[in-house]
Amino acid sequence: MKDLKKLIREVPDFPKPGILFYDITTLLKDKRGFRAVIDGLKDHYPEPQVDVVLGIEARGFIFAPALAYALGAGFVPVRKPKKLPAECVSVTYALEYGTDSLEMHKDAVGNGNRVLIVDDLLATGGTAAAAARMVRDVGGIVVGLGFVVELTFLKGRQKLAGYEVFSLLQYDK
Repeated sequence: MKDLKKLIREVPDFPKPGILFYDITTLLKDKRGFRAVIDGLKDHYPEPQVDVVLGIEARGFIFAPALAYALGAGFVPVRKPKKLPAECVSVTYALEYGTDSLEMHKDAVGNGNRVLIVDDLLATGGTAAAAARMVRDVGGIVVGLGFVVELTFLKGRQKLAGYEVFSLLQYDK
């Protein structure tokens, strides 16, 4: 997995001064790199364990459908408010400066469905924790949370205590 880090472009001062942005678009365009990400996630989750893979908007939409296909599972999109056409459940969660919300179709996760939540990045953990809460609220079972990149210095795993959390790549600063 160390070779995958070489495929991620580091962009200083984006989106604002002092932030180092880990740009995965350079990883995505590399056919071996993209395959290694999906295979690495797939190898961590046994197939019979997952009914649906839930992808968080927007970059989770890149990885979750491919992983769902590889696992023989369904795909569920979680979106920002007012983007899905049918009846939705929603969750509002705290950010460092304010709040945000996520929605999914009310019938997307059935009672007892085993759900794997996938996103590109684990930072502070707030978005992933909100998605997990929404899954639980509709009767789903969160079997794990998988990420391509984890910024360990932001301690996002703390907000996900009690869940199995997996990340392919970790950055300590």
